Amino acid sequence: MLHVGHVRYLNAARQEGDVVVAGVNADSSVGELKGAGRPILSEAARAALVAGIDAVTYVVIFDEPNVEGLLRDLRPDVHAKGTDYSLETVPEREVAAKLGIRVAIVGDPKHHSTRDLIARIRERSNA
Repeated sequence: MLHVGHVRYLNAARQEGDVVVAGVNADSSVGELKGAGRPILSEAARAALVAGIDAVTYVVIFDEPNVEGLLRDLRPDVHAKGTDYSLETVPEREVAAKLGIRVAIVGDPKHHSTRDLIARIRERSNA
């Protein structure tokens, strides 16, 4: 599920370069990363939603725990991560450094989450 933080993050990533390739986790990896009951929407639906954001040029679905493989394959100039990371905590930082890829932390502060959005929806539907 998309929320405003995702849109702001992708728009900020676009400010870092001419092309934005957005990676969408495959259904198999979402379940491992997010837990039971996830994903809510299929990978194809999530990819279509992300593709509908003006800042996004291409969308790729990946099933690894992080995007190290994509960085190796695509060799972008910049790897953008959201503000829930710091330059020290980006999982792909070492691969990016070896490949000469600049890491940028972009977007607004992490005050949005799909988990919180789902909880609010469930709370209101049970009221």
